[in-house]
Amino acid sequence: MTVIVPGRDIAAFAPAALDSLRAQTESRWQAILIDDGSTDATPEIFADAAASDPRFRMIRHEESIGLGGARNAGLALVDTEFLGFLDGDDELVPTALERFTGTLVESGSDFVAAAYVRSRFDGARYVPGRVQPWVAAATEPARLGTTIFEHPRASANIVAWSKMSRTEFWTDLRFPEGVAYEDQIVAQRMYTGARAFDVIPDALVQWRLRADGSSITQGRARLPVLRDYLAALRGGIGVLRDAGAHRAVTARLELILTMDVPPLQEIAGTHPDPAYAAEVTAFIAELRSLPEFADAHPDPSLVAALAW
Repeated sequence: MTVIVPGRDIAAFAPAALDSLRAQTESRWQAILIDDGSTDATPEIFADAAASDPRFRMIRHEESIGLGGARNAGLALVDTEFLGFLDGDDELVPTALERFTGTLVESGSDFVAAAYVRSRFDGARYVPGRVQPWVAAATEPARLGTTIFEHPRASANIVAWSKMSRTEFWTDLRFPEGVAYEDQIVAQRMYTGARAFDVIPDALVQWRLRADGSSITQGRARLPVLRDYLAALRGGIGVLRDAGAHRAVTARLELILTMDVPPLQEIAGTHPDPAYAAEVTAFIAELRSLPEFADAHPDPSLVAALAW
């Protein structure tokens, strides 16, 4: 199996990510380390790993092409039966690769999606939390050989690094380039394009929320990031609707209305650029216009906060 590990300016976190690969109970892996134009010590860390362990291979981009482009560059080099992704600032639990590949061997499915947890800084170190409710809804209980029509709530698991796939499944699948949140639309294309996929409740990845707030997912107050974010949400819904997966659209609407819209409205309420609030308001209006909106039932404790 191959794990694609992209990163830019992640010298503070890359050693832990690479150590989590070295600690795997399944040792038959290779990793493509992609330095995407870093200005810190990331390339040296990746190069040292490749020099000391033949399972690591490094490629370097002198100029950043973004996470989507970096992942696509790695995809072009994969020559194993299975492939997965690990962002260079996250970590795998020791049994992750064994669990991923074992599930696919058992099921014969196109890919498997696992649960994950957030890892937050407690003042001294990063500590993994619990599986969040929307992640649990997507991955519990374990299902082998399911589809998005049978399990519409799987659509909540939209991150690339919580999945392992058969490499042949990616023949015509690539990430959008030059935008943030590049994995959301790809995830929905995976769900709608698979003959069958698996979900497992094991929390196999620890997703780091950086203490300095420097990751893309922590930068939604910036207008360009917001626009990419909303475009990804719209695009994912569009993929599901085009496939006729209307129950999955309803599930996505419920989650977006519960988890995504309220914090965006809070930011919009104090944002100095009126364009921010206008973007959020237009997005909510689009959601309300969808036929599936009538069937969506977001968390009632948060509905009152939605200023429609």
